[in-house]
Amino acid sequence: MRVVLATYGSRGDVEPLAGLAVRLRELGARVRVCAPPDEEFAVRLAEAGVELVPVGQDVRTLVTGPRPAGSGISERAARLVEQFHAAVLGAAEPGGVVVATGLFPAVAGAQAAAEQLGARYVHVALQPTTLPSAHHRPFEYPMRPYPPEVTDNAELWELNAAAMNALFGEPVNAHRRAVGLPEVENVRDHVLSDRPWLATDPMLDPWLLPAGPAGLDVVQTGAWILPDERPLPAGPAGLDVVQTGAWILPDERPLPAGLEAFLAAGEPPVYVGFGSMPLHGAAAAVARVAVEAVRAQGRRVLLGRGWARLAGAEGVEADGADDCFAVGEVNQQALFPRVAAVVHHGGAGTTTTAARAGTPQVLVPQIVDQPYWASRVAALGIGTAHDGPVPTVDSLSAALRQALAPGIAERAAAVARGIRADGAAVAARLLLEGATG
Repeated sequence: MRVVLATYGSRGDVEPLAGLAVRLRELGARVRVCAPPDEEFAVRLAEAGVELVPVGQDVRTLVTGPRPAGSGISERAARLVEQFHAAVLGAAEPGGVVVATGLFPAVAGAQAAAEQLGARYVHVALQPTTLPSAHHRPFEYPMRPYPPEVTDNAELWELNAAAMNALFGEPVNAHRRAVGLPEVENVRDHVLSDRPWLATDPMLDPWLLPAGPAGLDVVQTGAWILPDERPLPAGPAGLDVVQTGAWILPDERPLPAGLEAFLAAGEPPVYVGFGSMPLHGAAAAVARVAVEAVRAQGRRVLLGRGWARLAGAEGVEADGADDCFAVGEVNQQALFPRVAAVVHHGGAGTTTTAARAGTPQVLVPQIVDQPYWASRVAALGIGTAHDGPVPTVDSLSAALRQALAPGIAERAAAVARGIRADGAAVAARLLLEGATG
């Protein structure tokens, strides 16, 4: 059985597919991953023994570099649809399986390829704010903000569909016409499919019923855990959402020797990192704020450079003092259990890794689903949500004081025991049973 996994996005979009690919290969499937050509993605996939089909432009360059001149969103969307349609069409097979996530135009291209081939198609969300639900707001495209007076989630999801049709309807349908597929009226719902999957942990992200304006049934494959113990209201039958648990790629890489020495030299530091967020020229200021706020709590500082380059050279004292160390791409699964707290942007992968480690978190959300994860961390009592994307010394100090309180650490450890690690294995079994059953 040939299974093609497709995504266009950052590390948080690529690594879960690598985790799923490993489990699929263990069950005898032949797997390819269509993903951006970034060197760090290629290395990570190669370490996992997963074949990469490179598609599109290097994402890190796209995110951190200047925006291409004369290229609007429609043109970029059309290019991604075409690129992913071609890549998946060449990598998949009739009767096989195509699993797609990431930026919407890339998913639309992968879906069109599966439709044209006669392959089974599964849309997977790695965070919930792309799936219509009465219990949360949809994410917002900056160029098409929602009216501030609209607060009802059902109405917001209608606006979301309209926005996506306005932004992507013509690029998607133009490509569908070009390859002989019929146009679709609602591109969001067509690409979403009747039964999307949600690859998040049920403890961190419980999917509640009803899940949308019409009431959506949910198929949740893991334990159903609601810390607030509210009853789940019944709703009429509708779209099924299959929640598999988070797709985690086990990381066995050792920590760098310099980092090991820093960790051993004193009390657990506070880790500060913003992953793939470029911070748009504010990295130096954010780093200074973070260092000062962490030191104000009497803690050492570990700066994760990330795509924003929060610090200078990797592996040296970040500001000339021996209580502040900088590190690049690193095994967070090994690192996070050894730090006092994790200050981060609120990506799904980082949030899940810190939660599995039982380490208190401070989320400084920037975009898309990150405010949602910040709200979940706060609601679970395993950390704090910073108010707004730009921290000051005072605001970050206050958030850190709360996160470092003893009760938060105990709560984080308790929640960690309920987080599942088998989401990728669950998804792999479901994929192959669905393909052969």
